[in-house]
Amino acid sequence: MPRSRTVVPQLEEKISKGQKKFVRYAEGAELYSVGLHTFQEMAKEAGAIYRVKRCVLVNTQKIDEYLENFCDAN
Repeated sequence: MPRSRTVVPQLEEKISKGQKKFVRYAEGAELYSVGLHTFQEMAKEAGAIYRVKRCVLVNTQKIDEYLENFCDAN
């Protein structure tokens, strides 16, 4: 029987303070305000995926660096 995921309170605050460097796909999609599939693709392209047994973690620092490449400096 699958377990339900717990919601991390103040997720954005913890990441900005450096208390939480890795997130799961669902947390990351919520954090970056994108869909789950889009976040999974971004994480793969950024090389930010870490697999620990059956758990997939995404490095938020690598995602941030990846997103900076799309900055439109007008």
